[in-house]
Amino acid sequence: MADYGNLTFQGWRRENGRVGVRNHVILLPLDDLSNAACEAVANNIKGTMALPHAYGRLQFGADLDLHFRTLIGTGSNPNVAAVIVIGIEPNWTNRVVEGIAKTGKPVSGFWIEQHGDIATIASASYRAKDYVQWASELQREECPIADLWVSTKCGESDTTTGLASCPTVGNLYDKLIPHGIYGVFGETSEITGAEHLCKKRAASPEIAEKWYKMWKSYQDDVIEAHKTDDLSDSQPTKGNIEGGLTTIEEKALGNLEKIGRTCTYLDALGPAEEPAKGPGLYFMDTSSAAAECVTLMGAAGYVVHTFPTGQGNVIGNPIVPVVKITGNPRTIRTMPEHMDVDVSGILRRELTIEAAGDTLIDMVVRTANGRLTAAEALGHREFVMTKLYRSA
Repeated sequence: MADYGNLTFQGWRRENGRVGVRNHVILLPLDDLSNAACEAVANNIKGTMALPHAYGRLQFGADLDLHFRTLIGTGSNPNVAAVIVIGIEPNWTNRVVEGIAKTGKPVSGFWIEQHGDIATIASASYRAKDYVQWASELQREECPIADLWVSTKCGESDTTTGLASCPTVGNLYDKLIPHGIYGVFGETSEITGAEHLCKKRAASPEIAEKWYKMWKSYQDDVIEAHKTDDLSDSQPTKGNIEGGLTTIEEKALGNLEKIGRTCTYLDALGPAEEPAKGPGLYFMDTSSAAAECVTLMGAAGYVVHTFPTGQGNVIGNPIVPVVKITGNPRTIRTMPEHMDVDVSGILRRELTIEAAGDTLIDMVVRTANGRLTAAEALGHREFVMTKLYRSA
């Protein structure tokens, strides 16, 4: 597999020109109060999917902005064909509807106040039925590899992650970024100890400084401000320590293997922020928690997620297929149903990172063409909003 630029996949080209690899019709609650109504509509109309979450009431400032950006971005993701938004009241509901409508895709809003659950569910169900029948007739078309947006985040890392599965993702980026794909990495706290190396990978001194201020702010305003004595219960995690990682510095060095040897990142983005500088690799300011991070990257428009793991993280996402890669022979033996790509041969010196990268590229293309990932087949639909601070 040497002619990477001529790779193609079968995707759904949306109204705004972006290409999706799934064709979901989703029920998107504006707030926690509307979860039950969305789930009821999804139960009524087969082929739709509700995305319940815990927030949306009395948020304000930057926290509220992120809430809207995440919901609008999720509905705007090219893997979504059409959206029903349900909220408790019309104003905030319509704000999300209007944001998604800018993509040109079908979207409708319903609210519960002055209607009640039963009437709202009935009205939304009629609309959802129309949407899912419309979406069922949309056809895939052949698309160049440059139309693919591929995000990455690792989880339950161990010594094999930095040696095998993370470098495999890095090799994919080294091969595909030059051919026009979009990539993104994040996990701000998990770069601690390797921040000097990450800063050097910026595309310009200005972006390097922007990234460093973002990282330093996370350190000072989040971690240092709220930690007890240290982060030993969180970074590294208990699973990381079980897998042989004893410090955050060791974990950070393995984490950065995901961006390869030649890629530089074009910008440092806020959480759920869509890239605006054209094709290439980006950094996103995110938590290192798997479900939060993948949710934010999906909200920024990424349509396939590559997930290196050592000990065996089982994360999935409702709208973005998550491709699991591991180099740990024990994980392949004990949790094979969760893994999509086995690169444990790297540890046995039976497989080169170059060949492993080609194997992952092949799996990403197969996933884009419709192959269900392990997480999809097992029903993992973790959707977790990021909350910045307490509500009013």
